[in-house]
Amino acid sequence: MDKKKQNKYYHISSVARLYDIHPQTLRLYEREGLLMPSRSEGNTRLYTDEDLKQLEFILNLTRELGVNLAGIEVILNMRKKIESIEEEVNNFLEYIRLEFFDDRKGESEINRKAIVRIKTNELMKILKINETVK
Repeated sequence: MDKKKQNKYYHISSVARLYDIHPQTLRLYEREGLLMPSRSEGNTRLYTDEDLKQLEFILNLTRELGVNLAGIEVILNMRKKIESIEEEVNNFLEYIRLEFFDDRKGESEINRKAIVRIKTNELMKILKINETVK
């Protein structure tokens, strides 16, 4: 048996109780496309830890910052686009590193003898939202 971390699932009633919101509010967030819980065979909503993180973000925007549902949708869409752009930039930087730096290790000798020396430091990786430097 694979020992991968198994997802925990939470029912709508326990999520509503945990975050002190009405279950109808969770259903509204789902109708608006802000939350997308999975479903059981009996069509019961099942929330994962990732769904709960999304819900915490939504509740922070509404409770602390006073953002309405339309604003939340815009923010979530912008967040997805930023993550996509970050991934594209990191892929591009990795391509540049492989193409121009890894294949040219022998060029360091040429660079030492050159009139104008080029400093070839490693490229900086752009971190995703909530990612820390390792």
